[in-house]
Amino acid sequence: MANKTKRLLGKRDIKRGVKKLAQELNNDYRDRSPILVCILKGAVVFLADLIRELNFPLRIDFISVSSYGDSSRTSGVVKIIKDISIDIEGENVLLVEDIVDTGLTLSYIFDFLKRKNPRSLKICALLEKRVKRTKKIKIDYRGFTVPNKYVIGYGLDFSEKYRNLPEIITMEF
Repeated sequence: MANKTKRLLGKRDIKRGVKKLAQELNNDYRDRSPILVCILKGAVVFLADLIRELNFPLRIDFISVSSYGDSSRTSGVVKIIKDISIDIEGENVLLVEDIVDTGLTLSYIFDFLKRKNPRSLKICALLEKRVKRTKKIKIDYRGFTVPNKYVIGYGLDFSEKYRNLPEIITMEF
């Protein structure tokens, strides 16, 4: 890692944040058996830790989109790479995301899933950046609010690298 980096959230911080989110979800979804839809690839580490803390019946599915390519900035064009495989019509759905910044990608996915007629559709994000949103989107469950810096680790990447880091680190270019 040749770029300047700084630890933003350590392993214990992340674990505490995931447990706090799980407590909220356990209260809100205990009688609802939701489908958790994970946005690949970044949110998979978060999803794995989160579901270990949940104590209600659930199903999981995955959706994959492209909006960044190999760059650190969004291209502005969102494409579905992999659609969900479970029929969510009439179901309670929780969209699991790693980080929300402009809201462009998340808004696109939210609208895409909404057209599949779920009973409810809510968003759970580990991180939310302090930035001006391009798209207005409501984050129902938020782990941490972070500064407007590029972050890697704990599933978050730069050019598909650094997802395996156990902490969340800021990266300056």
